Amino acid sequence: MVVKVKFAPKKLSSLSLKHRLLLAAGGVFAAGCLVFACVFGYYYIKYQRIVDQRLEKPLFENTAKIYAAPQELRPGQSFTESSIASELNDAGYSVVDQGKTSLMGTYSLGSNSITIHPGPESYHAPDSATVTFDKGVIGQITGDNGQQLAAYQLEPLLITDLSDKNRAKRRLLTYNQIPKVVVQAVTSIEDRRYFEHGGIDYYAIVAWAWHDMIGDRHMIGGASTLTMQLAKEFFLTPDRTFKRKFLQVVITFQLEHRFSKQKIFELYANEIPLGQRGSFSINGFGEAAQAYYGENVSQLTLPQAALLAGLIQSPSRLNPYRHPQRAIARRNVVLDAMVETGDITKQQADQAKAAPLNLVPGAVDAGEAPYFVDLVRDQLAARLGDNDYNSEGLRIYTSLDPQLEEAATEAVAEGMKRVDEIVERRHAWRVRHGDNSPIVYPQVALVALNPHTGQVLALVGGRDYGQSQLDHAVRTRPTGSIFKPFVYAAAFNTSLAGVQLTNSDGVSGIFTQSTILNDEPTTFTFDGGQTYTPRNFDNIFMGQVTARTALQHSLNNATISLAQMVGYDNVAALAREAGITSVEPTPAMAIGAYGATPLEMAGAYTVFANDGIKINPWLLASIHSANGNVMDEYTPVSTPVLDPRVAYLTTALMENVIDHGTGEIVRAMGFTAPAAGKTGTSHDAWFAGFTSNLLCVVWVGNDDYSQLSTSLGADAEGDRAAGPIWADFMKKAVSLPEYSDTKPFLSPPGVVEVQLDKNTNLLADAACPDDYTAAFLDGTQPTDTCDHSNGNQGNLFQKLFGIGQKPSTPSPSTTPSPAAAPSPQQQNKSAAPPPAQTSPVQPPPKKKHGFWGRIFGHHSKDNSDQQDPQNQ
Repeated sequence: MVVKVKFAPKKLSSLSLKHRLLLAAGGVFAAGCLVFACVFGYYYIKYQRIVDQRLEKPLFENTAKIYAAPQELRPGQSFTESSIASELNDAGYSVVDQGKTSLMGTYSLGSNSITIHPGPESYHAPDSATVTFDKGVIGQITGDNGQQLAAYQLEPLLITDLSDKNRAKRRLLTYNQIPKVVVQAVTSIEDRRYFEHGGIDYYAIVAWAWHDMIGDRHMIGGASTLTMQLAKEFFLTPDRTFKRKFLQVVITFQLEHRFSKQKIFELYANEIPLGQRGSFSINGFGEAAQAYYGENVSQLTLPQAALLAGLIQSPSRLNPYRHPQRAIARRNVVLDAMVETGDITKQQADQAKAAPLNLVPGAVDAGEAPYFVDLVRDQLAARLGDNDYNSEGLRIYTSLDPQLEEAATEAVAEGMKRVDEIVERRHAWRVRHGDNSPIVYPQVALVALNPHTGQVLALVGGRDYGQSQLDHAVRTRPTGSIFKPFVYAAAFNTSLAGVQLTNSDGVSGIFTQSTILNDEPTTFTFDGGQTYTPRNFDNIFMGQVTARTALQHSLNNATISLAQMVGYDNVAALAREAGITSVEPTPAMAIGAYGATPLEMAGAYTVFANDGIKINPWLLASIHSANGNVMDEYTPVSTPVLDPRVAYLTTALMENVIDHGTGEIVRAMGFTAPAAGKTGTSHDAWFAGFTSNLLCVVWVGNDDYSQLSTSLGADAEGDRAAGPIWADFMKKAVSLPEYSDTKPFLSPPGVVEVQLDKNTNLLADAACPDDYTAAFLDGTQPTDTCDHSNGNQGNLFQKLFGIGQKPSTPSPSTTPSPAAAPSPQQQNKSAAPPPAQTSPVQPPPKKKHGFWGRIFGHHSKDNSDQQDPQNQ
């Protein structure tokens, strides 16, 4: 028997309120999920296209890399195998049979030796060499086939990458190039479960929410994973909105789908911002390692890696230069996190916490020569025609010497501190006397080059690149008295041609450093009746002086008098040949009224330091493709301008300037190497000088073009503002092995050096031992001795008080007018010297100075005090 039982369906109305609410909530949730899925899907598809388009091009511009000049090794230099190995490491070389072989090259260490093997991507041909050492110096250098080498060049070091359009600098790394300690430091503090989650760390989100709810603000790390941070950096704006956070999640899933964890970390390590260097941002660990520690990222230590990882949280607030205590505290938090994750032990953390910051002094700016790099960029754009070159990974090899650039940056920084102190004292004095004009801090430029090759070795274009990118090394300023040597060189040109010059007193003769010039207040007439009345420093005039004394004390009127004797056109022609193209043939030209840039003046001075040959300064050596193939090479341009004898005679006068004249500050500061140079003051302060292997020009002046004396008062002269910077830099330079072997300037054939009596400027003998060394074109030197001359033969007492002096009578001669003096282009620079003179041209009786003046003399500072050439 079958029994059928019927159950009546339960009516919905009989459901409890609770059940109805649950059903409604479920429906809302399902609808919400459907809507979310639709929205998520829409944006996923939309941003998939955006991500695809972004990934069609390289995520990072493969910017051109700027390399320094190669370091040259020579026997006798102070090097060790470890110091050379360190430089090779910095250049990207690897040790033979240790890890992956670098395509740049390899090296191996032996007993007191190092063998270098350039690779296929090296700057050099693949010629190996072995360098052996003996007691801290290089003993010998041996090539592949056993031959002895006089020199060998190391791999050029990377200065920097050219910046991208966002003014960000980075050194790209692969994941395998990132040290394990960096990976551990970053993941421990930013994303502990990075290698476990799929882009979103749900555990971290819940943990963070819980700790936030209970008020625990000490939880290490956050809910944002490395992939989420990368998504924000690459594809999104920094706006803090719900939509941006939602899109961040969308892009995070796409990145996790497309890339491996290692690739995502690589992208993160290259993109993450880690601070600011001047006007450029520091992006990525490769750039940060160089910026803060001057190291390749592979050489980072545990405390260094922890500090860089700590900067991720807030690079500006934790800047170790400005806030070292904050940076150290954050570094220690990272070290504690690494202990918690088991990456390091407590003992390792404690040792790392005890380590000092050890930041590279001045790494911000100095390490990458920003003004120099900007000039390289400009020259590349001019040569290559467009900006596409900066995305091709080109390797740009330049003239820069990183050690000299560092020395230049330090010398400028230290020198401008002294200048600023003078400015502030002067400003306080003006305020006390009712002048409330704002304080003006001067700017600065320094250019150093090899005078024999034109290679620009160091270039500093201002006091702070972060504050101003204006490069004063290529800004035109009045040259002041550093122009004066060109007047004396033009005069020596006339001597070479046998042309006699006539001074204002009608005395004629072949020009030598003993020629008497008139340093008295004078109004010069030129160009159809225009007049010009210069003055000397403090209106002190020395009367009748030798040419040697005139340049020694930078006497304006005497120098203009000489230019008038030579012919203004001839002086201007020589200056233009030397590269000072703005000059016009006026009296003010002789004392530097016309302008040139510090870089141009450095090039112009090569005519003195390089045996009369002008060589154009250059920065670009060659351009290589990304794999090392040579694409272009640049040859320096040189031009014969002076006969070597004229170059040497002018150099000898400038040696005297440094040893006994306005450039004595160089010797007072302890620079002892043989050197020649000239101070200069007009609106600005200058110092230009050189040794046998290094030429340097320093400029100090105001950007508003006001007189430097307004800021510095009596301290505005070139020997006090620019001279100390020059001396400090040159002292640092000669302490380096490559520039330590300075030599005396050697006279060329056709120049003789004699000892002259200081009182008569005739040959010295036992009767007048107060003498000095003077250089003459052979055949123009004096032949009379000091005790058998036509001049004053009195004893010391008579000479001191002017008793019994007789004027010398010059030999009669026919002298062409100054306009007849040949121009540098017309002169026969290999002409035979003029016939010997029986005695030098002697002046009329000197105007007598007072008693103390005769004992101590007058020390006149250089001061051009020019008028505007256009208004003359």
